[in-house]
Amino acid sequence: MTKTFNKTSEKIKRQKLRTDMPPAERILWGHLKNKSVLGVKFRRQYSVGKYIVDFYCPLLKLAIEIDGDSHFDDNSARLDKDRQAYIQSFGIKFLRFTNQEIYKNLEAVLEEIETAIKTSPNPSLLRRGKDS
Repeated sequence: MTKTFNKTSEKIKRQKLRTDMPPAERILWGHLKNKSVLGVKFRRQYSVGKYIVDFYCPLLKLAIEIDGDSHFDDNSARLDKDRQAYIQSFGIKFLRFTNQEIYKNLEAVLEEIETAIKTSPNPSLLRRGKDS
């Protein structure tokens, strides 16, 4: 598993990204940490191959990316597309939000994350949801 996911060689980079989280990521992390969304655990700054996603739920294979202003020029958009395709090749579902969505419409962002969790085909999550 460590050959692709959360590689030791990326640990220092992940730690730095956790320390230097942009404000929009900090806001969303405040709502995702401690299993705050439907009891599901998210990790922050999780590596998949040579890439690092902002948030990841291993149980659901769900990645969440927050795109700041630097993601909207043509070159960055192309790199993001390639990066996302690589990550999705492992069966990982991808949700993308902009900084502005976090700042101006956080409730809608959280609802979209909840919908992704609720519609997950993961049977252990569905059983756990029925028991609670």
